[in-house]
Amino acid sequence: MRTTFGDAYAELYLAQPADDCRVALTRSGTRVVEDLATLPGLERVPWTLRYLQGLLDVPFLNLTPGTRSGIVHDERFAALVNALGPLEERLNGLIEAQRKAEEEQASRQSLRAIQRAFHEAMVALPPEEYDWFDVQARGRQERGGGGARSGEVGTADDQREGELGVAEPDAPDAGRQRQFFDYAGPLFSVVVSPAADTVRVGEVRRLRSLPRDRSRRRVEEDLGFAWAIVEGGGTLEGAADQEVQFRAPAAPGLARLQVIVTQRDVTCSGEAMITVTDTLESAIGPAVVNARGLPGYTYERAAGELWRSRFDPERNLIIVNSGHRDFVFAIRTRALQLRYLVRLYAKELVLMNFTGVPPDQLLERMIELSLYTEDKLKPI
Repeated sequence: MRTTFGDAYAELYLAQPADDCRVALTRSGTRVVEDLATLPGLERVPWTLRYLQGLLDVPFLNLTPGTRSGIVHDERFAALVNALGPLEERLNGLIEAQRKAEEEQASRQSLRAIQRAFHEAMVALPPEEYDWFDVQARGRQERGGGGARSGEVGTADDQREGELGVAEPDAPDAGRQRQFFDYAGPLFSVVVSPAADTVRVGEVRRLRSLPRDRSRRRVEEDLGFAWAIVEGGGTLEGAADQEVQFRAPAAPGLARLQVIVTQRDVTCSGEAMITVTDTLESAIGPAVVNARGLPGYTYERAAGELWRSRFDPERNLIIVNSGHRDFVFAIRTRALQLRYLVRLYAKELVLMNFTGVPPDQLLERMIELSLYTEDKLKPI
């Protein structure tokens, strides 16, 4: 930076924001001030943002007599402050670009976490009520199948998995060599689909255990299954199979089913909670299938307006009001912001898929969906 009193030299590095990120002021290589932002007239961005590290060397400054840690605020210092204007503008642009990149990355990570949580919740919840996103069909398309070829239909096993809301990888085609990542590892966990359901007294419900490895790939070899009713009434058919039929008792109540899966010396268990009732709400019918998949989200700042979010069906986007006081409260921590976004998703998805349902039932559905989704939410 050139001034009428000479040139100043800046050596600056853009870093992740931290309290120890400071720009020092030096004179001919000797540090005079540890933090440039503490000087009068320089308590401003970008020096106060803590994105920058480095030094600013100004050999023409005058130091206070008898010390090398003070600066005379004369015309030389004023010339430096004025000369910093173009540099500050350039640095602010770089920092803003860095901030946008960080926000975009955080949004992508949040969206992936939300989508994973909702997909896991869809496996746990009753498919006839919550299988909104055609998970099974999209999973086959993403693996390159693009659906069945002309004239072909899905196998009975595919249809059964679709009915149960199960989203698991298909076995590799016989004509394709299996890659390393196609092979499942040892048994690590078991999920029951559905893990929460409601049936009428005396009715039959099919449930399926989903053995998985640590990477959530389906485990198929050397498995043993043992189903049991550990709480409540009812009977089981096929208690030694992967899929079991539960017949509800004649009296309402809560039944807790458990499956124990073994693979050699490894044992894992999963549970399902079945509510047995004598009446089901007739207003709740099959959900409206949204085959476009889980929507994305974007921000719109509407400070002073009361809406927290709204759904844009044309773009398949949930618009989040980043100016709402609740959003400002939630962004204090990443975990709180993620839970807030999940609850907005639950609100919009319930409103979109349970049309014509009384308000009290909508609230019940929102609580149910939020509970199971937040349980599957992984920190990022």
